Order: sequence, then C-alpha cells, then structure tokens
Amino acid sequence: MTDASGTPDASGTPDASGTPDVPGASDERRTDIGTPTPDELREQVERTRDELGQTIEALAGKADVKAQAKEKTAQVADRIHEKAAHTAQLVHDATPDPVLDAAGRVASTARANRKPLLVAGAALLVVLLVIRGRGHGRGCR
Repeated sequence: MTDASGTPDASGTPDASGTPDVPGASDERRTDIGTPTPDELREQVERTRDELGQTIEALAGKADVKAQAKEKTAQVADRIHEKAAHTAQLVHDATPDPVLDAAGRVASTARANRKPLLVAGAALLVVLLVIRGRGHGRGCR
C-alpha cells in the first residue's frame, strides 16, 4: 500500500520503480543479481570463440571457389554415372536374349583376337580417309 505521497508502506508492495520495498535491501544487491561470475564470463568467451571459429570456417568454405567447383564436378559426375547405369539397364532389359547372346559372343571373339580387329579397324579408317580426300578434290574443281 502507498500513502498519499506515493511511497510504499512497510508491507513490501512495489513502489513506482517496480522494486519491492524490502527492509535491508540495498541498491548494490540488486545489481549483483544480474552480474555474471568470472566462470560464467569465461564460459561465455569460450562459446563465443567457438561460434566465431565456426563462422570463419563457413566463410572460408564459401570463399574457396576451387573446392566448390570440385564438389560440383563430383556431383555432376555421380549423376552422369547413375543415369548411364540406369540407361544401360533399360537397354539390357529391352534387348531380346538372342541379341544379347550374339553381342556377348562377338565381344568375346574381339577380346580374343585383338590384333586382327585393330588391323581391320585401321584399314577401314584409311579407306574412309582416302574416299573423303577424293570427294574434296572433285568439289574444288
């Protein structure tokens, strides 16, 4: 309760500042309640250092363009490999068994006879180049 002047009586009810009128309470005690201890301050400084370190690492990671490019390249390569494997599986599933068997036999024969296959491929390449060269000669005249 307050008297006519607005000051609280001895009942402990709050005055205009919102603090209770407690006998023996001093201004010094009220400020000590919100002041952290040295240990709390050390913990707060350590937490702040950790947060700052994490922030610096994050900023350094964002600034490292070379690492970002490598990561993006690896992600794209993984997606390409996945799609290629999926497409190969679809082709394998859609190809009839007799065609798969014949392709397997041709591949086995090619692996067993690499030299003749390479010679035949080189000869075919030479023939194609000669034909192409003669075709250009006629168009220039």
